[in-house]
Amino acid sequence: MAIQRMDHVSVVVEDLEAAKAFFLELGMELEGEAPIEGREVDRVNGLDGIRAVIAMMRTPDGHGRLELTKFHSPQAVSPEPESALGNTLGLRSVMFAVDDIDATVAGLRAQGAELVGEVVQYQDSHRLCYVRGPAGIIVALAEQLS
Repeated sequence: MAIQRMDHVSVVVEDLEAAKAFFLELGMELEGEAPIEGREVDRVNGLDGIRAVIAMMRTPDGHGRLELTKFHSPQAVSPEPESALGNTLGLRSVMFAVDDIDATVAGLRAQGAELVGEVVQYQDSHRLCYVRGPAGIIVALAEQLS
């Protein structure tokens, strides 16, 4: 038995509107938004009394999806350290291919994102960087060179 596909990646955020704005600026599209609660939600998450709102974002090609989740209850828990570096165990980044890395970084900076290191050229194939976005998530950007 094998998996069929990767469906989506989920990110818990404190400010859902800011997170949506960040990923819209990146070029993702809002697929839908909905409140989530109920016994089944509690059971699958192993938590009691969940009240949350999710916003499902998708890439323009329709293949990649990102679920942004804002918990109203129980309250979200902050990771330690809050601004974890790239060598911290666990999910550290989500990578997106972009057409123009400089324009993308400029647009994301206008949304409050910070460059983690520098924009660098890797050999003759790509320009790469990491940007810290909402909820401390690290978004990797790659521009393929011709």
